[in-house]
Amino acid sequence: MSQQAQDHGEVLPIGDAEIEGLSPEEFKGAFRNHAAGVAVITADAGDGPVGLTATSVFSVSAEPPLLVFSVSSTSSAAPTISRAETVMVHLLTVDQLWLARLCATSGIDRFADRSTWSRLLTGEPYFPDAHTWIRGRVVNRMEAGGSTLIAVHALQAAPPRTGPASAPLVYHDRTYHGLGDASRLQA
Repeated sequence: MSQQAQDHGEVLPIGDAEIEGLSPEEFKGAFRNHAAGVAVITADAGDGPVGLTATSVFSVSAEPPLLVFSVSSTSSAAPTISRAETVMVHLLTVDQLWLARLCATSGIDRFADRSTWSRLLTGEPYFPDAHTWIRGRVVNRMEAGGSTLIAVHALQAAPPRTGPASAPLVYHDRTYHGLGDASRLQA
């Protein structure tokens, strides 16, 4: 075993032996420096709308148009999203920090203020002020530890807004940040 593996409690696999991995704290620490875009996921499986803030959204394929996100089993929205046939994925910019915070706050009715959300003609709850949104059909679910990975086939999208307020909202080291010209690196 390497000195680095010994220092971090890692047990390398030998045959069919169990693999000891990082502790939850070590794993979170490793990802703390990995910035991620911020999105809000909404759905309604017939019991009323739910929403959650996610940094796990990523595109998988352009043809067919597929995206994936994960939902923690501890999220109050998890039971509804696990049953929903369709979901809305809202990709946020810095002006929607309020929306990221709203859907990340536990124990509140995220849909109490009827002026901030609406429903598409197809019935999905959504936030019209989001930079862009994607409506999609859930095509696969996979249990992964304490979360569920959800694959979505994109069916419809609102065109992204442009202009100075379209700086992406990202999450890094437990803090929200905005990307803009000051964060641009020279090629």
